[in-house]
This record gives sequence, structure tokens and C-alpha cells, in this order.
Amino acid sequence: MFAFDPLSPDFARDPYPAYAQLRAQPGPYYYPGFDVWLLSRFADVSAVALDRRLTRSLDEAPAQAEARRRAANWQDMPHHSRFVQFSLLDSDGAVHDRLRRLVMREFSPAAVARLKAATADHVAHLLYAALDKGEIDFVEDFAAHVPGHIIGRMLGVPDEDCPRLRTWSENIVQYFDIDRSDARKALAENTTTEFYLYLKELAALRRRAPQDDIISRLAAAEDAGALSHDEFISTCMLILMAGHGSTIDTMASGLHALLRAPDQMKRLRAEPSLMPLAVQEMFRFESPLPFFHRYASEDLEIAGRRFARGEKLGLLYGAANRDPAHFLEPDRFDVGRTPNRHLGFGNGAHFCLGNHVSRMDMEIVFAALLARSRDIALLEPPAWRPGLAARGPLGLKIRLLPA
Repeated sequence: MFAFDPLSPDFARDPYPAYAQLRAQPGPYYYPGFDVWLLSRFADVSAVALDRRLTRSLDEAPAQAEARRRAANWQDMPHHSRFVQFSLLDSDGAVHDRLRRLVMREFSPAAVARLKAATADHVAHLLYAALDKGEIDFVEDFAAHVPGHIIGRMLGVPDEDCPRLRTWSENIVQYFDIDRSDARKALAENTTTEFYLYLKELAALRRRAPQDDIISRLAAAEDAGALSHDEFISTCMLILMAGHGSTIDTMASGLHALLRAPDQMKRLRAEPSLMPLAVQEMFRFESPLPFFHRYASEDLEIAGRRFARGEKLGLLYGAANRDPAHFLEPDRFDVGRTPNRHLGFGNGAHFCLGNHVSRMDMEIVFAALLARSRDIALLEPPAWRPGLAARGPLGLKIRLLPA
């Protein structure tokens, strides 16, 4: 009998055989580790993501909410509960729509286009150092220094403080996975507190001297009553966390995919106009955030099974993006794949706000990397991030030869 084990080393190395077995099940698969019914087929995952009856949070009595938090070890985390457990991502309906409208303009294609020149300069600086060094860990020496710097500038974080954003993001996000030990819990709460105090101080500075950044505009919106103080802080934290680690992971997994498919690397070098398609394929092939949940807000039927109000469903984007019922040769990495209607950025009301920023970062990074190197070699197989909530190499040791 098939037993799904996302904590196993085999799953970390290659989750796709397990995902294929899940898709072969006659219906949703119950996984007790998250007390969740897993959906793995593209059609089912996409339909649930679009269905507003499936929500990120539940309207429930305080006693029920407290019991659920204790069962998941979410309780006794005062700052984490205020600023992380509640956010734009975990809200629904009118609250979600109001908060999303406040920040949508910050991530429009026009707003992102204004970041291109500064992003290209930053990437060029990192790449010069990497080429000079020759052998690098692509994650630690390069990818980790791109998205935090760009998101930090958007928020209004001084350049010298941007490296701290990665640590804050990783320490908070790690508690969303299956292992919720007390040590990991304390790390998430203490980091949330540290980040909150930093943002509170930075917001005070921006109120005295506003700048052209997200913190200045959200602080003004709070003062005007458009959002609460907790919503202001949680939105700033979410902007960092939602696009930081996932972009690092996709840069590394995307390069790994190119290195394992040298014909595709050669094709992309010869046809740089394929870069936007190649980046979309990177998000499909190794979805950086392969799991999200929804709750049934009413009794309903999904994928042939009746769900009672309050039951939890797991959307396995990573499995859906390799579904042969939707993609031709889904296990083949194809830099020219089209059409490519993948779920790497989710779907529906919670479709990733920062997708334009992430794709811009990726396109600039890989265009520069291929243009300024004549060869890239993988020095050793990478170890992969364990668990279900995130997918990406922990490190990627490569050799770069300049063009």
C-alpha cells in the first residue's frame, strides 16, 4: 500500500515519483501529518484554487480556533499570531480584497519595470565577483543576494540591512512545514518579534520623512484608516517572505535543471529571446512552493469526495505541474514550452502578487549568467530542502568560466 512520506530523504531528493503515485489514487489522499486531504491532479488543484468556497482561514468560534492552534502547536506565539498567522495570504473575502487592492499597484508590470536597471546593475556586480572566484556555491554566493536586495528596496529597507531580510524570512517561514518542534517555534516567534521592532522603527522614520517606497505608502494608509497597525506590519512581512525564499529556490533549481539538460542550456544560449518562456518553465518544473492549504467553508463535493465544513484540503502545486493529463511530457525540462499554463504562482484570488518581480529577477539573472559565461559545470549533486512546503537546493556548487 502506498504511504506518502514527505519527510523522507528520498522525497527531498526527488518528490515526483511520490506525486505520480498520489495522482494515481482514486481520489483525494488523506495525510495525517497535516490532517489534510491532498489533491494532486492539475484539474482538481486548479478548480479548488479558483473556488471561493475553499478559504485560507475559517470563521469559527474562539474555542475551536484555540483547539486547532494547539493541535498544530501554533499557540503561545503572540507576535507570530498577530503578524504571520494573520496576513493578506491567510485572509479571505472583503478583508483579503481590501488589503490586496492596497498593494496591487506596487507590483504592477509598470512598477516592476522601473526596477529593471537597478536590478541589472546589482546582478552584474554579483556576477563579476562570481566569475572572478570561479568556483562558487550558487545559492550562498549569488542567488541569496538577489531577491532580498530588490524586495528590500521596494519596501524601503536600506541596502546595508537587506542581508538581514533573508535570515528573518527563513527563520519565520521554516515553521510552516511539518516539523513544528518547540525549538523551531521559539525561533519563529523570536524572529517575528525582531522583525516587528525593526519595521516599527523604520515606519516611524518614514512618517517623519516619507520616501518613494512601500513602507512610506502603507504607513500613510494606516494613518488614513485604510488598514490597521497589525495589517500594516503583517503585509510588510508577507511581501518579504512570499517572494524571497521562493525566488532563491527557483534560481537554484532552474540552473540545476539547465545543467541536467545541456541541450536546453545550448538552445537558450543560442536563442536568448526564449528567456521569458524558460523562466516560466523553471517555475513549473520545480515549483518552489509546492503545497498550500484551503478549508471547506461549507459542506461540498470535491474530486468525487464529500467534505464537511472545516475539513482541510492540500493543493499540491508541485504534483499538478507534472500532471501528464495537462502537460505534454511533463518530466521533460523544455525552455521553449508553450503553452505552459502552470500553477507555480498559484491561481484564483491568491494568485502570487509578486510574480512579475520574481520573473524579472530570474530573467535578468539568467540572461546575464549565460551571456557572460562560456561554460557552467555542476561540481557535485546538491542536497535538497526537506519537507513539503518548499522545494529547492540547499546549495549548488558550480564552476563558472567567463566568456
